[in-house]
Amino acid sequence: MTLIQAGHLPVIARLARHASISPEWLRRNLLISGINLVAHKDRPFRIGTELVVGTGLCHACSRREVVLAPGGYNALCGHGGIPARVLESTERRVGDVVIMPSWTDARL
Repeated sequence: MTLIQAGHLPVIARLARHASISPEWLRRNLLISGINLVAHKDRPFRIGTELVVGTGLCHACSRREVVLAPGGYNALCGHGGIPARVLESTERRVGDVVIMPSWTDARL
């Protein structure tokens, strides 16, 4: 799965010269608010009761040039979120709390 920070969407939109963008345009599975995802790459955390581990960074691909228009690739660089591998699968729901070790909770 892939996660992206909600706060990055307006930044990406501005850099790509759009009024706004939809998370679906970026092909990320989960939109997370209230935490710095990149700070938790390569670390385990919970989404509700599901245990996942961040596995690095989501890099932009050239397809973003088509979806976001020329400049879309550069707009996404550094704002692409993180991929995560599921270690213990459970049902996920909108509004689940994201629990990061030694950090405050965030919302899905």
